[in-house]
Amino acid sequence: MKNLLAEIINIPVDDPIAFTFFTGYMAMLAASVFFFVERGSVEGKWKLSLLVSGLITGIAAVHYYYMRDYYLATGMTPTALRYIDWTLTVPLMCVEFYLLTKAAGAQKSLMWKLILASVLMLVAGYIGEAFTDGSTFHSVLWGVISTVGYVYVLYTAWVGEVAQLAKNSGDPAVIKGIKTLAWFVLVGWAVYPIGYMCMPGGWLNTGLGWSASNVDLFYNIADAINKIGFGLVVYGIAVSSKK
Repeated sequence: MKNLLAEIINIPVDDPIAFTFFTGYMAMLAASVFFFVERGSVEGKWKLSLLVSGLITGIAAVHYYYMRDYYLATGMTPTALRYIDWTLTVPLMCVEFYLLTKAAGAQKSLMWKLILASVLMLVAGYIGEAFTDGSTFHSVLWGVISTVGYVYVLYTAWVGEVAQLAKNSGDPAVIKGIKTLAWFVLVGWAVYPIGYMCMPGGWLNTGLGWSASNVDLFYNIADAINKIGFGLVVYGIAVSSKK
């Protein structure tokens, strides 16, 4: 037990994956403190949005604390913990789209459609990644199902209901902020399907020989950028939006 504890708390200086697990944990925790504190300084209609931003990074911080220890103890990818984190935080990120456009007439039905699409994306991705038998058929089947949910969120943010509501709000801060969040979905979230396709049976793995050995490194960096970045955009809207 003593040796295991020593292994868990020791972060090798030459292991960038372990380093980014710890850095991600600290960055998410710091972001949560920032969002919760700043929640008291924004206008009332944005307080819930800042609360959700703090919850997103707070949930991620807790999971990164345990994922760091799991990785250091086993050297393996914490797939289950990572998907639990995503299944909680990604729908909350989609809720932000609803909260930011609520003043422009967004209905709760929009929020639930985005939540269901994100859950479909994540559950299908988990089945494809965690229960893979190494076959291309299994990887592609669940990858395609997962992509359906992703494309719905992407479409809604760029040209669909969220984009139209932002435009109708007439608030330059909301319009610019929603566009920035849409870029996060298009570019930032693209890291995850790329990582998925590097798994055994994935297109990039079988077609180009790309390995998933360093996928945690890219996931950790992407998580920090996407989750903290999402919250900072929301904060920017809250402090610069017209009254």
